[in-house]
Amino acid sequence: MNYNFFRRKKSVENVKQEWNELGEKYASDVNAMVEYGETHGWDNWKGEEPEDKRVYLAENVLSLLKDANKSGKIDDFRSDFPPAHFPFVKYFEEKGQSVGQLYFIENQKIIFLTGTSYQKRQAYLLVDNEVVELDTSIDAVGKSKQNDVFAILSNNTIVTTQGWQGEQIASFLLRQNASIGVTEMMPFNDGLRVLLVTSEGIYLISQNEEMLIHPVEDDQDDQDDEDSEDEEDGGYTGIDMENATLSNSNDYIVVGDQCSAHRVLNTYGVEIGSVGQQSSYPHFCLFSKNDQQLITNSCHFYNGVTIGVNAAILDGIAIEEYQESSQYVTIDEDMRVYSGVAVDDYYILGDAYGYIKAFDMQGKCLWRHFLGSTISGMCVSDDGSTLWVGSYSGTLHKLKLGHGNRDNHTIGNGNHYEELRVILWKDEPILKW
Repeated sequence: MNYNFFRRKKSVENVKQEWNELGEKYASDVNAMVEYGETHGWDNWKGEEPEDKRVYLAENVLSLLKDANKSGKIDDFRSDFPPAHFPFVKYFEEKGQSVGQLYFIENQKIIFLTGTSYQKRQAYLLVDNEVVELDTSIDAVGKSKQNDVFAILSNNTIVTTQGWQGEQIASFLLRQNASIGVTEMMPFNDGLRVLLVTSEGIYLISQNEEMLIHPVEDDQDDQDDEDSEDEEDGGYTGIDMENATLSNSNDYIVVGDQCSAHRVLNTYGVEIGSVGQQSSYPHFCLFSKNDQQLITNSCHFYNGVTIGVNAAILDGIAIEEYQESSQYVTIDEDMRVYSGVAVDDYYILGDAYGYIKAFDMQGKCLWRHFLGSTISGMCVSDDGSTLWVGSYSGTLHKLKLGHGNRDNHTIGNGNHYEELRVILWKDEPILKW
């Protein structure tokens, strides 16, 4: 069939009708399949995997979305055309980018960045539902676990402030880490130190030094020997899957990468324990909101295992890799976790498949909600009612948690209301859906 001719002949009403009929069926079929698999076991599922058959409508719908943004009729468009992921995959592949380093500021205001650590980034504010572009010199942002301290990296200098754009606390000129792309940046609660996560290593930044705390020196020496051989062959030097977190009290630092178990350090960067991976590669870590539990995730391809450890036993802990142990509880056995937040007594985790899922501290899955594409960033309002999620498709989602589904195209059982979807594609004007 000549789809271009087909598209030209379709009326808006025809596109709307087909988009909604096919979208509702697809969501219903997926939800039924997932519910069956979770209830009866995936080995017992004999049906075919549902297919979103709206790809042929994507060009029409995207054109109508652009028109709605120009005319300011986004709410009307959203009512007529609930958003979707799979019909637009070809656009994501061409124009998508990471939306990460999301941090809540106040009310309905967050900061976020587009681009990865090895790309030129752009920082934005989302104020209510309006996107505001910030200074192009900003390379990374971060926020403390407590006390509302923000950090901004610009022109090789990190500045910490009390509150967003508040009174300056400290300034750190990077020398050893000048011009290195930053994966993540976490100021301490007093703003006098910063945890800097990069593909060249993980550092504690203070007024006096840029102290490498991961990899450890012996491992780094071994790695340097390997790297020198790699360099001769034009190979890559550094670490992969670098990840770290601070406890909310800042008493503990946890660090890891593809070639290392999660190492537990005290506040000064001295190792006091380790948590071995239960899948192939350590990939993510996070403390619960009350600091009573540490979760660590390790991955294998697009899947992974997340475990929870009682934080009261972190000093001296030595959990063996790939070993069952009474020292941890299994939180999840499916997700390769890329981002997450701690809310009250549960976690919201985002994975490689585009799902966000909530788990309590015993490992019970409270809900799941599909957004699409690998999740690249996440933040939540202080009252836990609003969640912002970024993905590698170049999309930022704003969800009102527990407010009821906005449409019958929603995949998941989380009962959440997507208030806004912002599309930030490369070399394209920003679109709101």
